[in-house]
Amino acid sequence: MKKSTQRIIILISLIAVIALAFLFLRDILVPFLRMEMANDVDGAKELLVSKGVLGFLAVVLVEALQMVVIFIPAEFIQISSGLSYPFYIALILCDLGVCLGATIIYILVTLFRFNTDAYQKNEKRIEKLAASVKKERSTQLLLYLLFIMPLIPFGAICYYGSHRKMKFGRYLFTVATGVIPSIVTSNLMGTAARYFIGNRLPLPLLILIIVLLAGVLFTVLFLFLNKVYFRENEGTPDSIFYTAFFGVIDKLFHRAMRIHTDDTLLDGRKAPYIVLANHGSFFDMYYVKRLLENAPNPSYVVNKHFVSHPLIRKAAGKSGIVPKKLFYPDIAVPVQIMRTLRGGYPVIIFPEARLSVDGRSYPILDRSAAFYRRLKKDLVIVKIRGAYFAKPKWRKRAYRSDIYVTAERVIRSEEIAAMTDDALNALIDTSLAYDESACPVNTYRHKGMAKGLENVLYRCIDCGAVYTTRGVKNELQCSACGAVHRLNEQYLFTDEPYSIGEYYERIKQTERQELAGFCLEADVKTSVFHDKGRYRTRETGRCTLNEKGFSYRSDKTEFTVGFDALPALPFSCGEEFETYYNGDLYYFYPVENRRQVVRWALLVDLMQEIRNGKNETEIAD
Repeated sequence: MKKSTQRIIILISLIAVIALAFLFLRDILVPFLRMEMANDVDGAKELLVSKGVLGFLAVVLVEALQMVVIFIPAEFIQISSGLSYPFYIALILCDLGVCLGATIIYILVTLFRFNTDAYQKNEKRIEKLAASVKKERSTQLLLYLLFIMPLIPFGAICYYGSHRKMKFGRYLFTVATGVIPSIVTSNLMGTAARYFIGNRLPLPLLILIIVLLAGVLFTVLFLFLNKVYFRENEGTPDSIFYTAFFGVIDKLFHRAMRIHTDDTLLDGRKAPYIVLANHGSFFDMYYVKRLLENAPNPSYVVNKHFVSHPLIRKAAGKSGIVPKKLFYPDIAVPVQIMRTLRGGYPVIIFPEARLSVDGRSYPILDRSAAFYRRLKKDLVIVKIRGAYFAKPKWRKRAYRSDIYVTAERVIRSEEIAAMTDDALNALIDTSLAYDESACPVNTYRHKGMAKGLENVLYRCIDCGAVYTTRGVKNELQCSACGAVHRLNEQYLFTDEPYSIGEYYERIKQTERQELAGFCLEADVKTSVFHDKGRYRTRETGRCTLNEKGFSYRSDKTEFTVGFDALPALPFSCGEEFETYYNGDLYYFYPVENRRQVVRWALLVDLMQEIRNGKNETEIAD
């Protein structure tokens, strides 16, 4: 069937779904709910009786046609039918609609070779999920798996089953029974909502019912997948924990950003390999995952603190995630990376180890060339553009943006073997270096672009005053001298310095000039996350940073860390800075002026420049 004909069929189905849904809402659901709210039970029953077959037919057709279209969520009509009809009737109607839709799809695929763009987008995900299962499984069992997982639309699953040339009877039986758990959950949610609207169910109980229903469905899903289907994948990125996590992330972020990927250099390249990527956004792990959709599921080296909760730690372990303490020796990490590579999975590493503060790359402090040489695997250099300004670490709100993820270079294992460690480290540095402001890829028309910027640009470059800047709408203003620097639609200042990175560099230059004899002190509230287990203690103390190093003292603890053991001081803008000591992670929250945390981190970076005998400009060169 021609593409144009396929698109006409999809368009007609879409119009029919919208029209039928509108009529169902106008003539049945809305009047029915009004009567329920007015406690007119007899009137509500009479309304449903008067609509009779027409109401039933609307539910069935909407459910059927939305499967053909694929991208319209089935939950809308399932919850709506649960609102309007008794549970058993709603269940039968929705299941009939699914069967009708599955039959239409089967006919379109087997007789007319029908194949929609929406299905093709989901087909890769289904094929990858099927390929990740090491044991031979029937298509029928795979369809049951897909129906239970809340990741792929019913319509896409039916297109997939039809393309596998199943016998129609087995295909239809699988569809009719496989969708029941999801339909039951949605119908029950609608029924509970109807009782709430009719003032027969308090809101807390409604919420509890919905949570319990979701919990029951998840439990059934977990037991089925973990015990029957994915048991052999435990501890790898093919585990159910990994699949479920990225399934949820994909649902949340699939349309949040416009992600463009270019994996041309990976065509025909067989995993495993090491992926090194720049790190401008907290969501970079998802962006790189989108780039590697045609590769085996990748593992990640992640901040160990993010997976320190017992439940999350267990799930991460079962998912093949490699946890690492930031800027602290962790001998288990190389072993886990090698084990993951032996399993055939790519490993993703963000060598900067912390989010960019100003849209430019941090120096790579962990010089890992010797380790990469020992692995004898290709290194894939990935550049992410557009992510920093979409959601920088200093701004709470995310802006919808175009994100470009490109495999820019492959350093083959043979090349690595012929290079010295210094040469390889230098090549990695230059390959990952970036400046988001140098070539903007997005245009923003927001009124709060500078909000939170003072948590990075804490010092006025015009008068030198500290903590007097403030982000107001699209301007960085200084309360001491009145200087104003305005951001344009590309997140560039309209006057010198022209970028956030250049402004931050001016601050660094000023701080360099004042380093001699410097001393920062702050009273802090401290959270200590202990190395063994997730348990945490809280205390108050005082932090000091000077030319000798970093010190902390409280009633319970006292220690000093020299710059030889303090490569960097990670921080959260306007919140805290952190470091490890004796394996325990200390979070320090300044009692006064939490904007100062960025200054503590910057001064540690400057002291490391002095210690290494070079500055960032020389590193970039």
